Order: sequence, then C-alpha cells, then structure tokens
Amino acid sequence: MNNQYPIYTLKNECVDCYKCVRQCSMKAIRIENGHASVIPERCIACGHCVLVCPSEAKKIRNDVNRARAVLTAKKRVFVSLAPSWAGFWNCGEEKLIAALKKLGFEGISETALGAQEVSIEVTKLLSKRENKIHISSACPAIVDYVRLYMPDYTQYITPVGSPAMTHAKLLKKHYGDDIGIVFIGPCIAKKNEADRNPELIDVSLTFHEAAQWLAQENININDIEVDEGTCFVPQKAYEGAYYPIEGGMNKTIRLSGCAKDIQLVSVSSIPAFKDSLQNLHPDTIDRPIFIEALACPGGCANGPCKDPEKPGILTMSDILRTVKLRDNIPNEPEVVVEKEYVAHPQNTKKYTPEQIVEAMASIGKHGIEDELNCGGCGYDTCRQLAEALLSGDAEPSMCVSYMRKLAIRKASAMLRSMPSAIVMADADMRILETNEAFVRMFAPDLLEIFKDRPEGLAGGALDRVVPFVDLFKRSIKSGKDIHKERYAIDKKLYDIAVFEIERNKIVGAVITDVTQTEMKREQIAQKAHAVIEKNIATVQNIACLLGEHMVDTELLLSQIAQGYEETPAEEEQEFK
Repeated sequence: MNNQYPIYTLKNECVDCYKCVRQCSMKAIRIENGHASVIPERCIACGHCVLVCPSEAKKIRNDVNRARAVLTAKKRVFVSLAPSWAGFWNCGEEKLIAALKKLGFEGISETALGAQEVSIEVTKLLSKRENKIHISSACPAIVDYVRLYMPDYTQYITPVGSPAMTHAKLLKKHYGDDIGIVFIGPCIAKKNEADRNPELIDVSLTFHEAAQWLAQENININDIEVDEGTCFVPQKAYEGAYYPIEGGMNKTIRLSGCAKDIQLVSVSSIPAFKDSLQNLHPDTIDRPIFIEALACPGGCANGPCKDPEKPGILTMSDILRTVKLRDNIPNEPEVVVEKEYVAHPQNTKKYTPEQIVEAMASIGKHGIEDELNCGGCGYDTCRQLAEALLSGDAEPSMCVSYMRKLAIRKASAMLRSMPSAIVMADADMRILETNEAFVRMFAPDLLEIFKDRPEGLAGGALDRVVPFVDLFKRSIKSGKDIHKERYAIDKKLYDIAVFEIERNKIVGAVITDVTQTEMKREQIAQKAHAVIEKNIATVQNIACLLGEHMVDTELLLSQIAQGYEETPAEEEQEFK
C-alpha cells in the first residue's frame, strides 16, 4: 500500500484562490498559511479539485515506477484496461494492445469483462424484488461518499466488488493467483481501490500515466506494427463496454434479464447523488429501486483523467463504437467478489454557540447583518467558515469581505495619522480621497464639512483646492512620478510628490509644508555668514599684524557657511 494519498498539492503553485474548497462537496481541503492541502480521511478521490485548480497545483500521484516494479517482481503481469480507453486513444485496439505489451505485459484484458460479471450478479440480487433502495458499488468514489457522508445508506450498497476487482479475480482464475495486475483507466479513486485491495490489483494507473510511460519508452502507438492474432485476453468483452457511459450499467442489467418492474435509475455527480437521496426514508419505499451512481457527470467517460482536448460527445461516441452485443448472456456469473461495505461516518465536532460567536467575531461578523454568505472563502455560509476555523481547516484571511474591511481600516488609519497631506484624484481631477492634514493645509474653511461628511471632500474639484493641478494632469497623462521641491505658494514652500496609482485613471500626491524648515536653514546660513565676516575681519587684523595672507582662511570659512545652507532639518535642530 502506498503511503502517499492519490491527490496532493504543490504548495508553491497554490495561489490561495480557494476554488478547490468551493468546488469540493466534501470540504476535504484544509487551508494552512494560505495553501490548500487535501485531507485524506475526508477525501473520496473524485478528482474534481484537480480539474478545477486554475494553477494546476493539485496533482495526481504518479504510480508508473510502482508498475515497473510489479513487472520486475512478477513473472506475468496483465493489464486490466477500462472500457473508456477508446475515448482517450485514437487508435485501433490491436495497436494499443501491441504498444502496452511492449512495456512488458503478458496480456491486455478489458475491465468490461468484470463489468459483465457484476451486472449478472446484480441482476440476481434485484430478482429478489426487495422493496428497498439499491446503490451500485461500481464507482469507488460513490462508495466512499456513502460510507463517509451518508453512512445510513451504506447497508444499501450492493455487496459486490467493483468491475475492476471482479475482473482481477477473473484474470487470476484464468492465469493463476501469482499473476500481477495493473489497472489503467480514467479514474483517480481507483488508486484508493488498488491500495485497499492489493491481493487483487497491484497498481492503478491513469490513462495519462500510461501515455507518459509509453512516451518514456519511445513507443509510438500509431507507428507500431501489429502481429497477427493480437487481441484482448482471455476474450473480447461485450455489453460490459457500456459501463463508462451514464446509464450503461443499467443497460447491461436490462440485457442480463432484469425484470421490467424493477426501477433502474442513473445518477451522475456527487451533488446530484446527494440531492437524489435528500429527505428519502428507505423504509417507506414500496418498490425495488436500483441506483447506478457515478461520481463524474456523464459517467466514467467524463472522468478526471480523460482527454481534456477531445469533445465529450466524440469521447462517448468512440466508446460506443467498440460495443458488441452477444446473443446469450449467462444466468450465473463466472466469478463474484463478495464485498461488505462498512460505514465510516465523519465525526464532525459540534461547537457551542459561544465558540461560534467568537469564531465569527474573528472574521468581523458581529451580527446577522454582517453574514454575507458570499461563498468567496469556499464555504456556503459564514457559519460554515466559522466551524472550519474552529476545526483548524480554515484561516480568517479566507474571508474576502473581512480582509477588505481590514485593509480599508488600516489604510484609513495610516492616512489619518500621517502629518503630510494626502490626496487622490481621478482623470477628471475629481477628489477621491484626502486626509485631514490636506484639508488643514489647503482648505481650512472646509474642515467642518470634511469632518461631518463620511465621504469627506470626495467628488470635489481638485483645482478649487490647490493651484498645482497641472502636476496631477502631467502625471496621469505620462504615467510618470513628478517631484517638486520648494514649490512656492502664497509665501509658503511645499515639497510635492505626485505619483500614479492606476494608469491613466487615478493619481495621488504626498505634500509636505517645508516653509519653516527652509526658513530655519536660511537663518542658520545668515548667522554663519555673519560669523564668517566677523572672523574674517578679526583674522585679517591678526594677519596684518603677522604679515600672513588670508585667502586660504576666507575660502575655508566660506565652505563652512555653504555647508550650513545645505544642512538637513535634523542637523539644523542639533546646530541650534
């Protein structure tokens, strides 16, 4: 048994979009540090998260090396090939058989042979006409879903192994118990089935893995030469090839002689299956109903490992073209895998109202009015997210509305606390946002209006407040930042930094009043010049007495004065 679960996440590729959480019916995804990971004990390996992941961070365990190891360890290894192969490989069966045999397999057999045996056995079970519901065991993902999430219905799963398990037993009957068996199909859940039943199936590969293996061995199916007599062993399948199509199992059951008064229903996809059993009370059923339940919409032909480029209708058409019907279907199956399925309900922890309230508060939900139930986090309701937070499967940052409000509050706090003036405007030079420092600096008469209105000066014309709108227009037109030092307005000096926020749409500015700073620097420079003049006069007198030249001294003192003129505000404070 492989310790690694069939589906895993490449954390470096996960972009914290929560799409897998949103799309997973079981919520078998845990978010840690912004990255999603599969929770094996809750997952049914339906593969839906693999299909919907936009960054392809969800990966399927690759078992090619395990299959190679089986070929090395056992003398004879057979392939159990799912009947949906015709929808994946665009070649004849002889070429595919020849290609797979080149990998080292003894023979290639159709899983549909096992499907035929299952249909015969299920027909026998239904012939008892028990007035209850019967759920097919063909799909391992559905079986796990019932066991984990609808445990009360586990007793209604037909006690028969899946077609793959039944086919494996059939092959062992024909070729010996010591043979190895590698299943190849479009299903990820089959990896779980193989892991749990190693006495029947050694390894389960997807079509993609098989294609990858062929490519690694430089085996081109289209160029391969086919020997005479190349065919499926021990024989070709017939009606069992209907299984990959929704309703296909029911069709084979009818062909196997199932009575017409027994209702056969087809349901595909987990949500549809869940809805079909919602509010159902099996004890009240007055007729036998058999549900052909499949996890993938449309059946196995639409499995997670199908050819994504091929139109679905052509996939189904190519599969149906391989179906050949036989004249007589046996009344008794050649082999049966008896299988009792055990419920394994998920013990969802119940939380107290106080715990829920506390968890809700951690994502800014303090009342019913705060519960948007937008689904952005991946959960249907805010309360479901709160429960996930308490169970350690989610993080507060998953709540988009909470993070947005938090970001706005942080930005507003920063704007309010900044001593410099801040203003943002659109392309029409309409004010979008300002802080109080801006209003005090350029429009003190509007301060009360700013404080009284929630939107402040938003919507006002910028040119009515400041006389340097041209800087904003130049920046929004060029897309470049503009910095003006000592910009003079009404006997005051401003340091103005204009910058683009959204190209050609929004521009902002940080404005600092540097009037006092410049005045202090000018005063310091004047004092320095006065000291220099006095020192020069004194030194000149001394020089006259000593007969020395004062040119070097004057140059030195002039440099000192110039240095004071360029002293930064912090150093000026120290000078004083």
